[in-house]
Amino acid sequence: MTTLKPFKFEPYLKSVLWGGEKIAEYKGIVTDQHNIGESWEISGVDGHESVVAEGDDKGLNLRQIIEKYKGDLVGNAVYAKYGDTFPLLVKIIDAKGDLSVQVHPDDTLAKARHNSYGKTEMWYIIDAEEGAPIYAGLKKQIGPDEYEKLVAENAIMDVIARHDSHPGDLFFLPAGRIHAIGGGNLLAEIQQTSDITYRVYDFDRRDANGNPRELHTEQAKDAIDYTVYPEYKSEYDRNGKSATPLVKCQYFDVKREIIEGESTIDASADSFMIIMCLEGEATITDNLGGVTPVKKGESILVPAVITSMKAQGNATFMTATV
Repeated sequence: MTTLKPFKFEPYLKSVLWGGEKIAEYKGIVTDQHNIGESWEISGVDGHESVVAEGDDKGLNLRQIIEKYKGDLVGNAVYAKYGDTFPLLVKIIDAKGDLSVQVHPDDTLAKARHNSYGKTEMWYIIDAEEGAPIYAGLKKQIGPDEYEKLVAENAIMDVIARHDSHPGDLFFLPAGRIHAIGGGNLLAEIQQTSDITYRVYDFDRRDANGNPRELHTEQAKDAIDYTVYPEYKSEYDRNGKSATPLVKCQYFDVKREIIEGESTIDASADSFMIIMCLEGEATITDNLGGVTPVKKGESILVPAVITSMKAQGNATFMTATV
């Protein structure tokens, strides 16, 4: 078998109503595409699978390389649980305008309604314009009936917590937490592989044909966690350098690595590792002899058979395993 090396994938950029012009520059891509709201960095979503950009497996998509390498790629325990489905979806999001207010179902509800996984996610703010907001969670106790009334009256924003956004801010969004990305944010998102979204409010926007986009008021009603929590922004050691914990939940374990000269990255878990390079650049040498350069805006998929890496350079990484 070919010695496995970290995988890079072809860019997959999505133009959307609220998208901006920051992603191509951030990733160092020359394109005529505009209003790019999302770069799907690593995706196993059906019909939107990432395609290998280089090497012996160039042209194969993510599902095909999982079928080929199985546990050597994703980890034996991960393969036993998820099979050929990749469990995470990783994006970079550029919100020029406000995204719709949304909520996602948990695994139980998503399985019953859509035969799908639910959607728990996290956001790491890469950059934010002054005054850019993140909306996450409820600031006032309401129930399902009051929620319906507020949506009908276009007043749901009155009960949603608003947070000023700054580079380095971190938000964990378990399934059921109502949320929206406000205009002016550039962020990295790690989530379960699920594209199920219930739209609660869309700021009275119209589509290209002048029609309001569909709301999913009834579906969202049963999906929302109506608990009011004391804090919605996640704290972490912002001065931490090596393997600083960001978010650990049943779906993903995310850390930050700051590379200054040379650092060792522990990849000994029985899992693939995603590395997103948020700033700078570095060269990664793995224990199987592979050498992989990575720069700001790039994401790589490190096979599970790679158990340790040395990174040389100056960079900020975000790593994710399951």
